[in-house]
Amino acid sequence: MTKDVLLEIGTEEIPAKFMPAALAQLENTTKAKLTELRISYGAVRAVGTPRRLAVIVKEVAITQADKHSENKGPSIKIAFGQDGTPTKAALGFARGQGVEPAALVVKDEYVYAIVQEKGRLVAELLPGLLADIVTSLSFPKSMHWGDLDMRFVRPIRWLVALFGNEVVPFTLPGVTSGKVTRGHRFLGQAEVAVNSVADYFACLSENFVMVDQDVRRQIIKEQIETLAVSRGGTATIDQELLEEVVFLVEYPTALCGDFEAKYLSLPPEAIITPMREHQRYFPVAGKDGKLLPMFITVRNGGSEHIDIVRHGNERVLKARLADARFFFEEDRKLPLADRVEKLKTIVFQEGLGTLYDKVLRLERLATGCGQILGVSQDELTIAKRGAHLSKADLVTGMVCEFTELQGIMGREYAKLSGERPEVAEAVFEHYLPRFAGDSLPQTTAGRLISIADKMDNIVATFSRDLIPTGSQDPYALRRQALGMVNILIDAKYHVSLSAIAAQAMDLLGITDNERRTKLVTDIQEFFRLRIKNILTEENLRYDMIDAVLATGNDDIYDTWLRAKAMAVEGGTVAMQKAVQALVRVGNLAKNATSETIDASLFTADAEHALYKAYIEAHTVIANYHAEKNYQGILTVLAAMAAPIDAFFGAVMVMVEDAKVKNNRLALLKSIATLAAQTADLTKIVVI
Repeated sequence: MTKDVLLEIGTEEIPAKFMPAALAQLENTTKAKLTELRISYGAVRAVGTPRRLAVIVKEVAITQADKHSENKGPSIKIAFGQDGTPTKAALGFARGQGVEPAALVVKDEYVYAIVQEKGRLVAELLPGLLADIVTSLSFPKSMHWGDLDMRFVRPIRWLVALFGNEVVPFTLPGVTSGKVTRGHRFLGQAEVAVNSVADYFACLSENFVMVDQDVRRQIIKEQIETLAVSRGGTATIDQELLEEVVFLVEYPTALCGDFEAKYLSLPPEAIITPMREHQRYFPVAGKDGKLLPMFITVRNGGSEHIDIVRHGNERVLKARLADARFFFEEDRKLPLADRVEKLKTIVFQEGLGTLYDKVLRLERLATGCGQILGVSQDELTIAKRGAHLSKADLVTGMVCEFTELQGIMGREYAKLSGERPEVAEAVFEHYLPRFAGDSLPQTTAGRLISIADKMDNIVATFSRDLIPTGSQDPYALRRQALGMVNILIDAKYHVSLSAIAAQAMDLLGITDNERRTKLVTDIQEFFRLRIKNILTEENLRYDMIDAVLATGNDDIYDTWLRAKAMAVEGGTVAMQKAVQALVRVGNLAKNATSETIDASLFTADAEHALYKAYIEAHTVIANYHAEKNYQGILTVLAAMAAPIDAFFGAVMVMVEDAKVKNNRLALLKSIATLAAQTADLTKIVVI
């Protein structure tokens, strides 16, 4: 026999951004706690609204599973005296296990206590279990209220705890569980009795609470799309914004508002940003893809007095757009280039000058990086000009008011100032990627400035000993390094990180050699972890990743190519055999004192055959390295397994004749060196 369990934690409004993680944590914690207590269960589902976190567990057993265990005690020599009587050690062990000394059994020269623990009624365990689930939840920020010691994301106002149709009684500071929940703050009843778990969703639905976030999400999406179509447009539904709105409302009703068409003269982003970031509105576009003078928002309630709500939202947006229009018109009075001088008034980082100083560094670092990559002179000119203007929009009124528009307005103002389109695009692209999943810069100048900007930030911050640790990353350096890695891979740029870092250190005036060496080492390790994370997310085996990273290569794109080749070839039967052979080669090669090979000293056919295979492989691999054909290199290395195995089967390496021994070791050392140029194959796990 089974029953369902319901736990609802009623609170003040929880920040929407906390909700997805909180629900996942609630679901996982519930499963873990049930399993820990040997309570069998069926499906587990966490649901929630701004005012509640709830978890429903289906088919929970009414009795805890029995526990059978064999607990190991002292050895028989210690447990029994010479006459066979239990010693104090055996008596103490038996007492601690709750069994009689006579019940101890002997096995493998040790005594064991066979413990049979009968499962308890789940109804007796649930009070402690549910209380433990609540107190185990953690949040980015918690608070305490009144004079209570308990901390939670928001004050807990009520608790619903049911096992079937029976209340599970437990108490937390200031609140006791029961079967009474609360409906919508304005539309529903203040108190709603839930008589059984099966009634939970229906009770809340009758009181204007859609407790299932998936249902709310679907309804909101359908309402927005239907409204947009009815007005002759298409809603632009940002998934992140949609997720936030889902957890801002309990009973959604979408409505459409209008704004004056004159504001459409603003850049689209200057309209969309106040809508999305400040008001949580969804923009609407026409068939031509251009914005229409309307928006869609979602209220937390029904359709009553919807016109009043619409009018209020229109007034708020009008004020926002009026501000945006004012700043835009004021900003246009001054060319973007004329604002660069004002960057001298903004400090970049303590002890590292102003943003103007940073701009001067970016001009040189972006062009320096371009020279390393061999880009054209025209691209270098675009990159230098783009770097010069890259931070100028930070002192415009629009960006000061709407910080999310940095880069976007820089591009717009650069165009309006008569700059080349490529320069304007580079000003925008140098901020990319701004967040996980964001687009990457696609122009050469945009890539160069973005790489320069991010490396300058990393080197400057590392030079102040502000290296990210644990969860602390106030300058978002991990995100910037990850962005750099993705740019280098996407652009297929072969460039040494240490070379770029060295230029950045030169521009920052870091001259002490010991300090520079430490900075380069720290930065290389920092980036190594970023590329490792990317390769792990792409489901590459950990041993293959380690094998590639062990080469110490700081060319990110080259490392990525090696890892991709390893993913294809590393798991093949031929490569697995080669790994075994090359590991044996590497172990003996450690004894080599030279890589000079004298073919006249070979005495066996297997030696000549292996030397010939090595010479041929060396030539082919050298060509493949020039072509970055790492899959081909691994194929060549795999083919060497047969002559290596034949060599070891025919010859003894460590013979008494020193010349013969050292010559054979030199051959093995040369083969090991050849293989190590691509990856440390000794790290590959042979399956």
